[in-house]
Parts: sequence; C-alpha cells; structure tokens
Amino acid sequence: MIISRTPFRISFFGGGTDYPVWYKENHGSVLSTAIDKYCYITIRYLPPFFLDHNYRIVYSKVESVKYASEIQHPSVRALLEFCKIDKGVEIHHDGDLPARSGLGSSSSFTVGLLHSLYALKGVMVSKSRLAKEAIHVEREILKENVGSQDQVAVAYGGFNKIVFVKDDTFRVEPITLTTNKLQQLQNHLMLIFTGRSRLASDIAKAQIKTTPQKKKELTFIQETVDEAIDILNGKRDILEFGKLLHETWKIKKSLSEKISDLAIDNIYDQALKAGAVGGKLLGAGGGGFMLLFVPPENHQRVKEVLVDFLEVKFSFEKQGSQIVYYTTQEIE
Repeated sequence: MIISRTPFRISFFGGGTDYPVWYKENHGSVLSTAIDKYCYITIRYLPPFFLDHNYRIVYSKVESVKYASEIQHPSVRALLEFCKIDKGVEIHHDGDLPARSGLGSSSSFTVGLLHSLYALKGVMVSKSRLAKEAIHVEREILKENVGSQDQVAVAYGGFNKIVFVKDDTFRVEPITLTTNKLQQLQNHLMLIFTGRSRLASDIAKAQIKTTPQKKKELTFIQETVDEAIDILNGKRDILEFGKLLHETWKIKKSLSEKISDLAIDNIYDQALKAGAVGGKLLGAGGGGFMLLFVPPENHQRVKEVLVDFLEVKFSFEKQGSQIVYYTTQEIE
C-alpha cells in the first residue's frame, strides 16, 4: 500500500505568464509557496477476492469497474494508462480543502497520483520528472487549459520563484528569507473561502484567448515577481508587498471578465475597508479562495466584516510531494 501527500499552493505574483501562449514568446515567472494543506492519495493493488470489478476509485463518488477504460475520472484513467498499470488497483483520494478553489488542487491530485503510481511500481521519481509529466498529462493528454506553475509548485514544495523558458523548460529558484521575515509575511496573510467553486479550465480558456492583446498587462504582472522579491529581501516596509498585490489584482481582473464579479469585488472591498492592504483571488479566478494581506492588528476587524466566510489557517510548506507510507504487496 502507498500513501502520497502533496501540498496545495498559493501563488502571489506572475500568474498568467506560466501559459505556453505567453512564455514561449516572452518567457514567464511566478512567485508562489506550497502550504500545509494537502491532497492524499492511498493506492494498492486490488486483492484477488473482488470478482465483480478490477478497479475501485473513491473520491467524491465511488467507481467500481472491470476495465480501466470504463473509469469516469479523466485524470485517473489517463494516469493509469500513462504509467502502464496492468493490474487492478484501488485508489482513495482525500483533500484537506475543497477542489476547484484556486489552490492548485487539480495539479496536486495529478502529481500525487503520479507519484503514488510510480511508487506502486517500485520506481523512485524526481520532483522535476513529476512536474514535467504532470504538465504533459494535463495539457497534452487531458487537453486542459492549464498553466505550468501548479504542477511545479506542488511537486517541489517551498517558497520559490519559478521561471518558464521559451523552450518549454522551467527552473525553480528557492527564495532565501530569514525565519523572521518569512514569519512576518505569513502573519500578514489571511486565506478566505468565498464559498464558490469553479472550473479553472473554462476561465483560463478565456484568458488564454485574449493573451496576445494583453502584452502590457502581462508584462507588468511578470515584473511584479522580482519587485516582490526585492521587497522581501530588502529593507522596504513589508506593507509594500500587500500594496503590490492590490495593484496586480486590479490588472489581473482586466485580463478577462470571468476572473471576478460584483460579489467577489464586494468581499474584497469590505476587507479593504476593514484594514486589508491588498489581496487577490487565487488561481484562475471566478471564486474559490481569496488571499488577503492584512496587518496582524487588523485581522479581527476583517474577520468580523467577513463573518459569513470561512477563514483557513495555514503555514508555508517545504517538502512538496512525498510518499509518506510505503509497504510492498505481492499480487498473484
């Protein structure tokens, strides 16, 4: 039996420049961190006592089927074929936070299941390979409208600048901060669930379509990555990080009308009036989680005005996708 644990992620700056339509012409970069909220995948070869099915997949629904081709979950079906699994398996998925909420949960699932399937075959796989193959499966096999940052962020873990190069490769540059500065940043962040889920691929499709007309905006978004790192590494007031989030959010909303709406804008405006300095919807937009940058002394006021919305406490995470349980199993 194998159990993998793969973190979710928070993206601060650079989102949108990790789409091939942008970085193959201009290169791209993002600033993001993994967090201590996880996708868990439990997998084992199915014991030979179940005569009515060879595959059992448990997530928000339960699938028990004879043939892999009958599996309805597209990622599971694609990954079993990609990894050439020729024996029946049982797969369970559990997540700390809701899917389709802007935290890279889809890529956490892809990376985590890929990691688990390799472990089931007795193969140790690098973080680089996990990220590259997860991107390939999502983009080339499943034909999803996805960027490249989530797969890298959750495979590697940590607080990183991720650079995307024109030749379709990437490099991960860890951000080196003192413990005090990292804690200071974390103390200014609040994660709020808007209560709405959405299909990121649908929203991303609209943004990708308009990318050629948004070069000025995306160039600014890309430049904020190094600006944010300069704020954190230098002696500048950390509140400038929050102000930069605010300016970037205004630009991001202009990329597509699907990214925000009146209800989302109202949540954000209430937070600003209560003392937030900046923030953004995470992921493609449209709902899910909102990240707010709030001085610690204003946290309580923001909680009070957003009393109808759940705040999720979190910490930064360093390990990335891990196999946390492994035991061999012989199947005849």
